[in-house]
Amino acid sequence: MTMKQETSKIGHFISIQDLDKDGLINLINLALDIKSKRTRPSINGKSLALLFEKPSLRTRIAFELGMSQMDGFSVNFDEEELQMGKREALKDISKVLSRYVDAVTARVVDHKTLLELKKYSTVPVINALSDIEHPCQALADLMTIKEKKGTFKGLKLVFIGDGNNVASSLALACALVGINFVISSPQNYGLPEPIIKASSEIATYSNWSLNSIQDPTEAVEEADIIYTDVWTSMGQESETDERNIAFKNYTVTKSLLGKAKKDVLFLHDLPAHRGEEVEDGVIESPQSAVFDQAENRLHTQKALLSMILSTKQLKSL
Repeated sequence: MTMKQETSKIGHFISIQDLDKDGLINLINLALDIKSKRTRPSINGKSLALLFEKPSLRTRIAFELGMSQMDGFSVNFDEEELQMGKREALKDISKVLSRYVDAVTARVVDHKTLLELKKYSTVPVINALSDIEHPCQALADLMTIKEKKGTFKGLKLVFIGDGNNVASSLALACALVGINFVISSPQNYGLPEPIIKASSEIATYSNWSLNSIQDPTEAVEEADIIYTDVWTSMGQESETDERNIAFKNYTVTKSLLGKAKKDVLFLHDLPAHRGEEVEDGVIESPQSAVFDQAENRLHTQKALLSMILSTKQLKSL
């Protein structure tokens, strides 16, 4: 693998759909090389602006450390400083940042904010989480699966819980690499229809499947990977009581894990509400790769930044 081969495919990274199958697999392979220290990419003093309207642990530290470890640097802004669209028009923020930095990473309340930043930016914009997708998380998910299973094609991944931004990006990523995707959720909490449609359209294997099975016990039969997330995402706090009732039978327990394959892998993007969507014993079980998955946020985001910032930047508007 050469850096020249890896650096020609990524501009803006708003959705997993901004990568094709080859680009996604190249990125995962590069991240694996970075983790194993076979590759040490350098971005030679490039700069990244981090805009965060929501709290972050893994995403933010992975971007900050990633830039530093690759000889670049980051500048951080939180919601109080930004007040995007209130204190200053989004288009003005985007145009100004384009004059200062080499790329912009944004974690936003509304996906439309990302699209507005992208529209007026002359440098790449990276989605660090929106209400629609969390593509950086999906990169770490795939890297962890490749590490633990050695392959993608033909695996069965069961996502138990809300068809949220994490599930959406993961479904799209699975469609590209050939992991069969099953979502198990209560009625009206499944994947959004546009994500289902897009996943089917970008699937690269004719026998790839995306299914919805409401009963989690049935869903996990022959599962290679079981994945869950919090029942109530940031911004949905007013729905907490309603969601706790709807999802009460969707906790991932050691008993449920036992219904899958013996070598089933358990994943969770964190933060976890232990005792709600997952038993404490599952996170701490031998099947769990949750903390490898968290570490891999650093390696995949370094690979992403390397592939973006090692290439010539976007042309001016």
